[in-house]
Parts: sequence; C-alpha cells; structure tokens
Amino acid sequence: MTEHRDFLLPDALDDLARRVIEENRAAGRKVAVAESCTGGLVSAALTEISGSSDVFETGFVTYSNAAKISLLGVSAEVIETFGSVSVATAWAMAQGVINRTDADVAVAITGIAGPTGGSEMKPVGTVVFARAERDGDPKQIIADLREFGDLGRAGVRLQAARCALELLLPSATAPSP
Repeated sequence: MTEHRDFLLPDALDDLARRVIEENRAAGRKVAVAESCTGGLVSAALTEISGSSDVFETGFVTYSNAAKISLLGVSAEVIETFGSVSVATAWAMAQGVINRTDADVAVAITGIAGPTGGSEMKPVGTVVFARAERDGDPKQIIADLREFGDLGRAGVRLQAARCALELLLPSATAPSP
C-alpha cells in the first residue's frame, strides 16, 4: 500500500516544516512567527505537521503597518524611519512576538512579494528575516535581507517561507542561499 500524502503545500516546504517541528520538539522549544509578505504561509506549513501543537505556539499575520504596530508593538518611528521592509522592522516584529508569547524562538518575515510595491532601493523580491530568542542577547541579532528577484508573487512567498523555516531550526544562524 502506498503512503497517501495529504499536504496542501509543496513537499520541500512540508519536509522542512517537519524538521522544524521534530528538531524543536527534541530540543524542548516552542516556536512562533510574525508574517507579513508570506501571509500565514509559514504558519500553514508548520500546522500541516501532525503533532505541531507540541511546538508551534502562535503565528501573527501582520500584513499592514498598523497591525505591526498594534499587535507586535513595532514603533511607528521605526517603520517611518527604516520602512516596513527593513532589518529594524523585522527585528522589532520578532521581539514583539517573544514579548507577547511563551515561545522560545520567534522568526519575523517582511518583504515585497510583487508584482507591485517594489522600488529601486527595495525591488520586488526583497525580503527581510529576523530571529529572536527568549532571554537572548538583544545585541546578537540574527537578521538577513535577501533579494530573491522577481520570481513571481508565489515564488517569492515560497522562498521566503523556506528561509523562515530554516531560521526556526535549533541550529539556525542565517538562511542559506
């Protein structure tokens, strides 16, 4: 009898989400995410895995700047100064998740999936990630700005979700290319 795979998302994303759940379960860690351009895709990938409730604490979809401010406590000044797609905003989003949940590690994703919204300074495909850890040194920021290029909206979102999941692995330092 062949195994029936009943998954909504691509196998590669499912396999990575499974690793995140299994490795964090083994490490005794809870994870949470704050998503903007991925619109809940990372949370969806994690909750595709049976037993994910042992590890996955919560996911915030803070698509608008107002949501980033009200739900995560990102300061309006940070967004006005650096923009919503910036290391400063992603870091503030990740810190907001840590401060508002019982998660041990949080990852934030903000970016420009396209096809519109890009600029010369921040073209379509620009995505910023940040990871915060409970009781971590705030000076040890794990953040990364990636320029995936114009892969199409779905392509950018899938690549961003993959990088975010990599950052949720216990051994993570920065997303791989």
